[in-house]
Amino acid sequence: MDQLRAIRYFVKVAESGSFSRAAEHFDVPPSSLSRRVSDLEAALGATLLKRSTRVVKLTEIGQRYYADVTNILLQLEATHESISQYQTRPMGQLRISSLAGFGDTVVLPLMDRFSLLYPDITLDITLSDSLSVLGRDEVDLAIRGGFAPDERVVAHRLMDNEFIAVASPAYLERYGTPTHPSELQHHKGLFFRTPNGPNPWMCELDGRWQEVSAPAVAISNAGRWLIQRAERGEGILMLPRWTLGPALKAGTLVPLEMDIPLKVTRNPNLAIYLLYQKTRYQVPKIKVAVDFLMREIPNQLAL
Repeated sequence: MDQLRAIRYFVKVAESGSFSRAAEHFDVPPSSLSRRVSDLEAALGATLLKRSTRVVKLTEIGQRYYADVTNILLQLEATHESISQYQTRPMGQLRISSLAGFGDTVVLPLMDRFSLLYPDITLDITLSDSLSVLGRDEVDLAIRGGFAPDERVVAHRLMDNEFIAVASPAYLERYGTPTHPSELQHHKGLFFRTPNGPNPWMCELDGRWQEVSAPAVAISNAGRWLIQRAERGEGILMLPRWTLGPALKAGTLVPLEMDIPLKVTRNPNLAIYLLYQKTRYQVPKIKVAVDFLMREIPNQLAL
């Protein structure tokens, strides 16, 4: 039995939940793929997968085996790529996934410059607020808010991700300027939608966290559209300070000074992180991209 191939087949079945989809990925007959996975289970003396007519799921021991072999496959891939490109200039396809707004505003302009420095690297950039699993989603680098508690992932803190509440001078003149969270129920809210739903407005009142969101007049994951609506005086908006910078500088939006600070999460360490598999840093294309982004993103935001 080709054990490495059988392991790769097993991993793809576990991730896709289907023998047929895994077979399609490897362009092999489903019966052949299923037989190899069964041979792997027989060699291990363990049932790794629960099979039914509708879905395929990992058993308890299968979950443990999947975690172990996935790490081994990632290390093997990194070793092969690193050795094959040892002492060569960075090249190949670089797959980056970034928060949509941050990617559009900060990352894409920087990567235009990156391409001039490293013309042999082909950029494959996806802008999405959905979470990425680096190995599963075939992503080399991910830029995300929050933190990925995975010992196999390196998370470099790029910057704080402070959310602030803003409104246009015209809105505040018409509806008044709220100074306490309890007043927000009488205002209009513009809300940014994350993969987990609209960002709530929260604060700590009387020793406990409470949601104090204003009634919504618009909800979207399109930050620019929300900013435009806020500039037209249609409501109060909470977004990261970095994306509101041009509007604040122009005076089309002004920050609200509340007696009790508004937050979108109870997590005090909200930040934007650059994530990558620690086993892949020595791959030339990833090393130069990590070093470039760590150096240039702070400079870009300081402009």
